[in-house]
Amino acid sequence: MTVVNPAPTSAPSLIARVQGILMSPAAEWDKIEGEAATPQSLFTGYACILAAIPAVAQIIGGLFPVCILGVCVHRSLIGVVVGAVLFYVLSLVGVFVTGLIIDELAPSFGGTKNRVQALKVVVYGWTAAWLAGIFAILPMLSILGIVGLYSFYLIYLGLPKMMKAPQDKALGYTVVSLILAFIVYVVIAAIASTVAAAGMFGAGGLAAADASHVSGTVHVGGTTVDLGQLDQAAKAAQASAAAMQAQVNGQPAPAGAVHALPADTLKSLLPDALPSGFARTEVSASSAGAAGVGGSNAQGVYTKGDGRITLEVTDLAAMGALAAMGGAINVQSDRETATGYEKVGKVDGRLTTESFDNQAKSGKYSVVVANRFVVDAEGSGVAIDDLKAAVSSVGIDKLEGMAHA
Repeated sequence: MTVVNPAPTSAPSLIARVQGILMSPAAEWDKIEGEAATPQSLFTGYACILAAIPAVAQIIGGLFPVCILGVCVHRSLIGVVVGAVLFYVLSLVGVFVTGLIIDELAPSFGGTKNRVQALKVVVYGWTAAWLAGIFAILPMLSILGIVGLYSFYLIYLGLPKMMKAPQDKALGYTVVSLILAFIVYVVIAAIASTVAAAGMFGAGGLAAADASHVSGTVHVGGTTVDLGQLDQAAKAAQASAAAMQAQVNGQPAPAGAVHALPADTLKSLLPDALPSGFARTEVSASSAGAAGVGGSNAQGVYTKGDGRITLEVTDLAAMGALAAMGGAINVQSDRETATGYEKVGKVDGRLTTESFDNQAKSGKYSVVVANRFVVDAEGSGVAIDDLKAAVSSVGIDKLEGMAHA
């Protein structure tokens, strides 16, 4: 008997695809998985069209004056258009870079590398974010752009299916991919916004600016952006990119290139027992590298009675330069739920995320160290102090010293 595999299907119309991915994402991802596609078709037939929505909205919104305390300033149309076009181009670059990241991470999470499938995840998953960009037309409606966060859920559903990641590693794969995607787009938004802001006072002001000396702080709502730190991080990112390219070309890495610590070195940081009495029952370590991008990770599982804590240390190595850009943006968030809370902010100068459900007695505590390492503790049947103690047990100061060794 001859088994004939079904031929790949073609993609539906753009409107049908948008409706499907937003209204019934699980079923739509099943269709997308078997569709024939190329990077060119994904961009020209979908991404390039939808990515234009927030760009055009920015131009229209830029025609309105900015008024503060009764004083209104009309922005330069040239500056607004340049900023929007730059944002459009960089957003498409961000899609491609995020697709590369997802593809390169696949083996580390038990998935299968496939460049086209990885691009499908980002191109179709970013649908909600692009559509939400329409609210940029009116500044007073910009807060509604938060509905674009639905794209994170779309990517969460599609990534494991497209990249064939096993279910027990799918969540970690998704989270790491979303963190890196978030950093990529934060950088893109910061660059485009800087150009657009320069255009508020005329196109000539942009050319006259001294780009070699960037400093100051920009306040956007409850968020602050340290321009000097962002500038330094951008230069570090450029150096990292040059080092990656050198490795891809088979050339020696330039002086100062960042290499991931050996996985066993990270594993040695995981204690045999946690201060709260949890004993280590499992430990593992792994490293991966491709296309000049490398990283390493160590994970320990700790138990006490019905309680369980998973403690991880990850070295982003050269990719940490992107994390540094994220660190320049001082995001503060504090949200209470019916049974717990979620917090994002800086503790002792380090970006920290914390979430806990008092009813389920489960949560997560994560710290970014030296804009390079991520120490993460996630557990159930625990208290939030147990998770904080687990992260501290790694030796944050020692880890920070390793980044500069």
